[in-house]
Amino acid sequence: MVRTIRLTINGRTHEIETDDQRALLWVLREDLNLTGTKFGCGMGLCGACTVIVDRQAVRSCTTPVSAAAGKHVLTIEGLATDGQLHPLQQAFLERHAFQCGFCTPGMIMNAYGLLLQSPNPTRQEILDAMEGNLCRCGSYHRIVDAIEEAAARLRGGKQQ
Repeated sequence: MVRTIRLTINGRTHEIETDDQRALLWVLREDLNLTGTKFGCGMGLCGACTVIVDRQAVRSCTTPVSAAAGKHVLTIEGLATDGQLHPLQQAFLERHAFQCGFCTPGMIMNAYGLLLQSPNPTRQEILDAMEGNLCRCGSYHRIVDAIEEAAARLRGGKQQ
């Protein structure tokens, strides 16, 4: 059913008139031009489309926009603040935790969701949390290292 949906995305409120069952992914990419969130498998299995909705990592390709109505959505574009990369983004750069970069926004947002829930994860907890995010380039070891590095930085007093 077409209706007006009110969303708060990266701190800004938007009203979108759309089918309320339309995937949040397409509203982000097509209506709001937030193209950092990627379309991968379309079934919520690869993690390329991961965003944060009310502090929880969700797959935006399988989340109807109506499920995000009235909630706070954070995309990769909203993670940096005041021109400064978030510690996760910085650690991904420093640890060379990507090659082609297609999976990187979803990896970072899924890791961010993990760190919101568990600021001091063990390596095994990181592995378990990231299991559903696929990297075709095989950068998994560097990705886990980057998440460990970011978690340590965040515990050291930097903002999250």
